[in-house]
Amino acid sequence: MQETAKASKSKNLIEGATGSWEVIVGLEVHAQVASQSKLFSGASTAFGADPNSHVSLVDAAMPGMLPVINSECIAQAVRTGLGLNAKINLRSVFDRKNYFYPDLPQGYQISQYQQPIVGEGEVEIDVDGETMTVGIERLHLEQDAGKSVHDQHPDYSYVDLNRSGVALMEIVSKPDMRSSKQAQAYVSKLRTILRYLGTSDADMEKGNLRADVNVSVRKPGDKLGTRCEIKNVNSIRFIGQAIEVEARRQIDIIEAGGAIDQETRLFDPGKGETRSMRSKEEAHDYRYFPDPDLLPLELSMEYVGELEKDLPELPDAKKQRFMQEFGLSDYDANVLVAERESADYFEAVAQGRDGKLAANWVINELFGRLNKEGKSIEASPMSAQQLGAIVDLIASSTISGKIAKDLFEIVWTEGGDPAEIVEKRGMKQVTDTGAIEKAVDEIIAANPDKVEQVKAKPSMLGWFVGQVMKASGGKANPQAVNDILKTKLGI
Repeated sequence: MQETAKASKSKNLIEGATGSWEVIVGLEVHAQVASQSKLFSGASTAFGADPNSHVSLVDAAMPGMLPVINSECIAQAVRTGLGLNAKINLRSVFDRKNYFYPDLPQGYQISQYQQPIVGEGEVEIDVDGETMTVGIERLHLEQDAGKSVHDQHPDYSYVDLNRSGVALMEIVSKPDMRSSKQAQAYVSKLRTILRYLGTSDADMEKGNLRADVNVSVRKPGDKLGTRCEIKNVNSIRFIGQAIEVEARRQIDIIEAGGAIDQETRLFDPGKGETRSMRSKEEAHDYRYFPDPDLLPLELSMEYVGELEKDLPELPDAKKQRFMQEFGLSDYDANVLVAERESADYFEAVAQGRDGKLAANWVINELFGRLNKEGKSIEASPMSAQQLGAIVDLIASSTISGKIAKDLFEIVWTEGGDPAEIVEKRGMKQVTDTGAIEKAVDEIIAANPDKVEQVKAKPSMLGWFVGQVMKASGGKANPQAVNDILKTKLGI
């Protein structure tokens, strides 16, 4: 991976015994392509099936079985490239990457090497209040391997080939990241883009998105150091931890007079350490050569154009539109566009309403409740239409903010039409100034000592507001209460 000029100047230096060090991070992210069948066979890609129940003769490498390319996987790779502002290579080649492992029945993996389907692109990330660009070196398609299972028998390991032949997109970044936080933001943004595009569900719990993390350290301004690759890190949290641990390990070795061996390592989150797995292979170790069973893949500009025409609005564009159309802050817009479903929900709530008020209720009340109950937005018991109706009742001063929270609770647990619930349960805000004046007069008459105090110290007005609200059961219009109190108390 080549370092690019787009790498941000680092403020993320790590202190060692001999001074400051800079960590250099590049990522190879493997995303499972969203498709019904595998890259070169018709076997299902469904998750959670019994071992070896989704295996065709091609996946099992039976003699004479030839791969047939899945056109949807090609389309998904092109869509992803377009979503990464990357160059689509109209001619690409599938190669054989040779290595021997029990869960690789062919003895090679069909991948792409010198001529991938997607070339250079970029991803914008927001970290610590700044926007930076991470360069993409390439995206290529390849088969996944099977899975070795070691915990089913004391003496034997088993092999499950359900994943064998499943299509993966390997997205290789440039070494542009300078901290664990930047790497986490990059993977998070990449996952969001893939989900918006519908090209991968990017579910890390199912192994559908995992990262090989390349880490090296150097004194600021020096040439790049020797890198180590941490294989198959399967959560954003672990990516951050692995980088921190590995950077510190390398600094300690160099400062003690040692040298870093280029190797592949594994991260053990339980022990908080990386450990050596094997010496790092280079491309020549895999003896790449064009797969003789597959012709070069040739695409037309018209084909790419048709796919581009149907791309959805992507997170960066949606964020800018939300800020302009609904007057949202950068932070709120970022939160709302992080998941496509969340953005769609918010937009349904905000349409034709006060965007800031809608965002406040979606982010604070709805997301807060979903997080508390461990629910996804798709499983929300409150529809966007119901939350929109609550926002309407607040905006029209039919209910106060406090009553709105009570109403939210009722709709969340019992369902129903918010406007009807307010009507039937007598939850409307009291805007009748006569009724509010009566309550104000009673509070003033009962508290002559407080009246003298508030005239000397106007900030005590809040106490009177609280008493009036309490007397009205929280239904009095707070603004009307404030105005009437100020008039009556002469402040």
